[in-house]
Amino acid sequence: MSEQIMKAEYSEVMQKSYIDYAMSVICARALPDVRDGLKPVQRRVLYAMDELGLNYDKPHRKSARIVGDTMGKYHPHGDSSIYDALVVLEQDFKKGMALVDGHGNFGSIEGDGAAAMRYTEAKLKKFTQEVYLSDLDKNVVDFVPNFDETEKEPEVLPVRIPNILVNGAEGIAVGMTTNIPPHNLGEVIDAVKYYMDHPRATTEELMQFIQGPDFPTGGLVINKKELVDIYTSGTGKIKLRGKVEFEKGSKGTRDKLVISEIPYTMIGANIGKFLSDVVGLLENKLTTDIVDISNESSKEGIRIVLELKKNTDVERLKNLLYKKTKLEDTFGVNMLAVVDGRPETLSLRRIIEEHTKFHYEINTRKYTTLLQKLYDQKEIKEGLIQACDMIDLIIEILRGSKNLRDVKQCLTHGITDKISFKSQTSKKQASELHFTEKQASAILDLKLYRLIGLEILALKKEYEEICKKIEEYEDLLNNPRSMTRRIKKDLDKIKKSYALERKTVVDDVKEAVFVKAPIKEQQLYFVMDRFGYAKTLDANTYHRNQEAVQKDYRYVISCLNTDKLCFFTDMGIMHQLKVLDIPAGRLRDKGTPLDNLCKYDSSQETVLTFLPAQKFNNTRLLFVTTQSMTKIVDGSEFLVTKKTVSATKLSEQDRLLCVKPIDQEVEDQTIVFETEQGIFLKFLLSEIPTKKKAAIGVRGMKLQGDDQIKRIYLPEEEAIPSIDYKGKTLEFHRLKLASRDGKGSKVRR
Repeated sequence: MSEQIMKAEYSEVMQKSYIDYAMSVICARALPDVRDGLKPVQRRVLYAMDELGLNYDKPHRKSARIVGDTMGKYHPHGDSSIYDALVVLEQDFKKGMALVDGHGNFGSIEGDGAAAMRYTEAKLKKFTQEVYLSDLDKNVVDFVPNFDETEKEPEVLPVRIPNILVNGAEGIAVGMTTNIPPHNLGEVIDAVKYYMDHPRATTEELMQFIQGPDFPTGGLVINKKELVDIYTSGTGKIKLRGKVEFEKGSKGTRDKLVISEIPYTMIGANIGKFLSDVVGLLENKLTTDIVDISNESSKEGIRIVLELKKNTDVERLKNLLYKKTKLEDTFGVNMLAVVDGRPETLSLRRIIEEHTKFHYEINTRKYTTLLQKLYDQKEIKEGLIQACDMIDLIIEILRGSKNLRDVKQCLTHGITDKISFKSQTSKKQASELHFTEKQASAILDLKLYRLIGLEILALKKEYEEICKKIEEYEDLLNNPRSMTRRIKKDLDKIKKSYALERKTVVDDVKEAVFVKAPIKEQQLYFVMDRFGYAKTLDANTYHRNQEAVQKDYRYVISCLNTDKLCFFTDMGIMHQLKVLDIPAGRLRDKGTPLDNLCKYDSSQETVLTFLPAQKFNNTRLLFVTTQSMTKIVDGSEFLVTKKTVSATKLSEQDRLLCVKPIDQEVEDQTIVFETEQGIFLKFLLSEIPTKKKAAIGVRGMKLQGDDQIKRIYLPEEEAIPSIDYKGKTLEFHRLKLASRDGKGSKVRR
């Protein structure tokens, strides 16, 4: 067979393939259908459970069996994703109405995972059977082939409530996400009934019935006035708060703040994060009012207890928790769903409109199917009643026939040629028979006991009931008002049986305001030893042990507790720390590694100097590198909010040698460069230009070969008239004053 090479533009092939993949993820994996509010995996799990006969009144079955059937017949993807979907359908703290009745460990609200599928069991809830899966046998929805065309599966389940609102939805597709909060079943049903009577109702009118989200975790929605806009556009942010109650301590016990309901967004690991955030507030000294925190949550509900100091300002502490922890959070609404095979962002009204249209459709198909069955039953009953009235003739036909085929032809078409009759009258009567095929079959299957007088009366009564039902169903199908009444009656029944009280309070609440208590300014001393362990000491401790501190620590910097401490490294980086963030310690305490306080990496960088940020306002900084690049930078350039910034630009292989603060006036001051090879250069400090921190600077000294700058001196600035060099005193005033960028001169012994 010869090869056939097809030429195609690579970009076009990639584009088409990616679009196909994206649409597959959007419509066949990640987003719910607006009609039943289910993603494909959820729909298939529920249908597989229905096919397995896992009714609410039957025993539970292993989850592994459910997952296996779902994966093997309908959903050819990973078993973990199917089991995860099954678990979520069971979790009543995630769903407004849980759809699966689980037996075993299906996880917890605190983020504990479910047990393996081989250990857990599940079955359908009664609510699911009656509201989501009933009438599947009545041709109410289309069935489509499964992935390998060996089975049929429903395109959508005949859900009789807007499940996309009741249970919400979340999913991440390609380039889009959906995030719909759960709502109260009773409120949603009331809104649907109102819409059926008022098809032109606006979202605002429907929200007379649907107050807002009703999260299974309770809590408060605090931006009620914004909800109409959110539900009209289908997008927005809902602000949530947990429920916090104050419990007055009895004799011998402390007052308590008790969190009994949490924001929906706190489900899972965020409960643990909340506890750690509260501990962080204490460590950062944002509050000292909390004595202890404990999580006393159980199967009965959430209970997180904060024990308080005496005379705590409770309102101020609440506001702090709202501002600094997940106790107040936002739920990002994006009501995206698949409508007629396309993803659309929907308003509340549009969701109810689409589902109501679907609800009418499934009821129309249901009663059309039932009506057809009643027509068939009516036809058969009419034939049986007629046969009972002429039973003697039918018995004569049966006795005079040689086979079943002749009897059927006589009953349906009046053909009597092959049948023997006792009289010509009977033959004439038989020739006038015209039963239908179904009636003829029913007559031949008629049992003799049905000829009893009471049975004949029962047969006629059944016929009358069928006629009444036919009349009722025809009215439903031909009269939209009758259909509306029937649907509303069904909805009322669902509401009465399954609706629960609202858990989430919806209101407008003032934004939490927390003002930090003013910090009393005090003098501190930052100290760091040669191993990089740092801490702060109070002024009294320092002054009592000044000599020991100066001896034991490499850096001793005086600063205010309200200030920031900056330090420069040989990599040309400035790190910044709030003094309050540096742990205080006693004289004998080891301290905290500098690496743990900021992004400083002691394995890559070396600290050159520490400077309090307050000094940057009235000073300039002299920068010198090992390759002799130098510049002066105004200190105000380093008054930044970032904790880590680039302090200067360095060429390859170059390193920052020193950063020194200098006075504003440097007219007569000099600077001395010393190299590794013992060459000194002295020139005026005023020759070094002022540059921006991002500049590389100018060359201060011409270096020979691979020589490097070893150190610099500021004789006047630092009051250093001389140094000890190779065992002799080197007086700086004896060095010849040269110009910047000179070669310098070697100092011999």
